[in-house]
Amino acid sequence: MSVYKNLREEAYEANMEIMRKSLAIYTWGNSSAFDPDKGVFAIKPSGVGYDQLTPDSMVLLDLNGNIIEGKLKPSSDTKTHLVLYKNFSHIRGVTHTHSTFAVAWAQAGKAVPVFGTTHADHGTEKIICTEFMSEEAVKNNYELETGNLIIDTFKKNNLDPAHSNMVLVAGHGPFTWGSSAAQSVYNSVVMEEICKMAYLTVTINPLAKSLPDHIIKKHWERKHGKNAYYGQE
Repeated sequence: MSVYKNLREEAYEANMEIMRKSLAIYTWGNSSAFDPDKGVFAIKPSGVGYDQLTPDSMVLLDLNGNIIEGKLKPSSDTKTHLVLYKNFSHIRGVTHTHSTFAVAWAQAGKAVPVFGTTHADHGTEKIICTEFMSEEAVKNNYELETGNLIIDTFKKNNLDPAHSNMVLVAGHGPFTWGSSAAQSVYNSVVMEEICKMAYLTVTINPLAKSLPDHIIKKHWERKHGKNAYYGQE
């Protein structure tokens, strides 16, 4: 039995959740699970439909991009996941989807403002959108440079990836991360719903303004603050 059995199963379940939550169709999208103690992550194989996936079809790689276990080619987005694991040290899962509303904002090259309390419950910052990747970067190593673009965008905007756990890559789509593969997919679901609500908001009122800071702070702190009271003990 492989020592990576649990990691394979975690990655498999996360990828199946992408399908269950309708965040991608056919072979689009991918999720990975990372074990920092072993320095290994499991990821969806490239071009394999969700209905064909099994835990054993997950591909295991180290942080140098070497395949540790697996008979199939890993996701074409593997190097993006790798860059995120190397630079965002706290994360244990990464998800990339092609969900409709998040992709629409990415294609527009627009960040998603905090229009309401739904967004504020999950983050106090707008969902940042990167710049479009340069021609040189695309020619160099597209997937690796996608990861670098995300890292550079967070540094440029002084964002904490432990607090802001989602990003739009201009012209491409959303990436999310979390404390597990399951949490990264959860964040993708939340992101898609926020992007949908934001789209409807600007459709109804193109001049809509962001939620006032004091309301944003209240909603964040009642759920995540030192004296949070949302949920059960």
